[in-house]
Amino acid sequence: MTEVMEWLDVVNGHDEVVDTVTREDAYARGLTVRVINAFLINRAGQLWIPRRTAHKRLFPGCLDMSVGGHVEHGETYEQAFRRETQEELNLNVDDLLWRHIATLGPPDGLSAFMHVYELRRDDPPTFNPDDFSSAQWLTPAELLHRIEQGDPAKGDLKRLVQLSYGAGRA
Repeated sequence: MTEVMEWLDVVNGHDEVVDTVTREDAYARGLTVRVINAFLINRAGQLWIPRRTAHKRLFPGCLDMSVGGHVEHGETYEQAFRRETQEELNLNVDDLLWRHIATLGPPDGLSAFMHVYELRRDDPPTFNPDDFSSAQWLTPAELLHRIEQGDPAKGDLKRLVQLSYGAGRA
């Protein structure tokens, strides 16, 4: 299987584009890039939390955001959100209630600049099996408890839930 080279915009401390590099180069050099994350939330206030497949290069087998991905070179945050939601959950955001809930970045204790979105839906999506192996509905507090009990999670997940939903803050 040939992998397509992914080009990302490198940003400075003000989220301004300063360079364009491959994804591999960005990670190898520890450069700051742009990402999107989204949470699918139901009427009961539960988040749809997937588990990454075991073959993922980064954070294999870990709990993850409902949707997440890089903003590719020349793409806007919203374009990336729409693309990633379609790729990972087979959902068209135009068919759902959704909203932008946060603009965050390294100053917030996160690994990248990001826009965070929330999608409203009560039914679990038909997710891409290349991305996720399973999923379940959890309240923000239940998710944070799981992570604190040692369930492996993607790097920014705990902090992102705390910032977005206030759960687990001291």
